[in-house]
Amino acid sequence: MTDGAGPEGSVLVVIPTYEEVGSLGAVLDRLHAAVPAAHVLVVDDASPDGTGELADARAAADHRVHVLHRAGKQGLGPAYVAGFRWAAEHGCAVVVEMDADGSHPPERLPALLAALADADLALGSRWVPGGQVRDWPRRRQAISRIGNVYTRWALRLPLADATGGFRAARADLLARLPFDQVASQGYCFQVDWAWRAVRSGARVVEVPITFTERTVGRSKMSGSIVGEALARVTWWGVLDRLADRLPGRVPRPVPARSRDGRTQALQ
Repeated sequence: MTDGAGPEGSVLVVIPTYEEVGSLGAVLDRLHAAVPAAHVLVVDDASPDGTGELADARAAADHRVHVLHRAGKQGLGPAYVAGFRWAAEHGCAVVVEMDADGSHPPERLPALLAALADADLALGSRWVPGGQVRDWPRRRQAISRIGNVYTRWALRLPLADATGGFRAARADLLARLPFDQVASQGYCFQVDWAWRAVRSGARVVEVPITFTERTVGRSKMSGSIVGEALARVTWWGVLDRLADRLPGRVPRPVPARSRDGRTQALQ
């Protein structure tokens, strides 16, 4: 940082919000208790419940909190892309994705940041040893587990939890990924850019977390979001395999996850 107040060179946590006034304050408090030096960018989609106003009040009282207001509800993926662009414009070194509802444990952020010592992308994972989910019904757990197994097979993606939204990335990785081509919404956005990161040769590690179902507000998960993910993952997988069959093309090495969770290419 140049003046002790700006985010240049810092960790920036991007938190998209839409009607999260009941949980955002507590999340910010827990986050700064865990990583006091972290800056936060709240990306609010014109929440009608006062979330944006709460974020503005926190920003006025704390130089580590910043707010990006958008004109309306435009979806999770575009919110994160807007946050990534803000981070690049302000020279942030590390960018973190985190939900505003308290389901992602800020107390695990130090572990994600530590993992970046020898990785480009650290994913908070529910489905690796040591990871777990609390207060989810069995049906929701089954959808997540099956979705991740299918994603791993369809995309040949060596990740146990590609749909997870708690992750930290080096800014140089984000700079070289084509987010202008990412049109996915919902958690499919997480699959989309994790897949692009792996295919680019990024070093990826999964860090176990405990995901806790929200107790305040309403979940944004819907059948349309699940449907989008299924359709897109299937289509990407088909195109990926067809590309390997093009005349003269050497099949792409399929990465495999090593014992420590990092990706490596099979030779």
